[in-house]
Amino acid sequence: MTYSSSLSDAEWEILEPLLLQILPQKKRTRPSNWTKRQILDGILYQLKNGCNWEDLPKDLPPYSTVYWHYKQWRAAGIIEQLMQLLHEQVREQVKKSLSGRR
Repeated sequence: MTYSSSLSDAEWEILEPLLLQILPQKKRTRPSNWTKRQILDGILYQLKNGCNWEDLPKDLPPYSTVYWHYKQWRAAGIIEQLMQLLHEQVREQVKKSLSGRR
């Protein structure tokens, strides 16, 4: 099920390579049950709706998984790095569009 806070395919195409770039590489003991996109959708759902983590819809990853990733990413500065990279991309697009008008 998709929610108004869910990432579109186009948004995920932008975010996925950035996440792969900034998330620390870690050893895998077993494959994850949830994709980074599903986890990020859970984080965005909670942030947009302001619900308790425990109240995340059941079709999203378990709240404990979503919250654990949110805490880890926030503590490591991943969210800020992601926002900075997105901001830089937008600035570059604006510069290119402005220079094309001259």
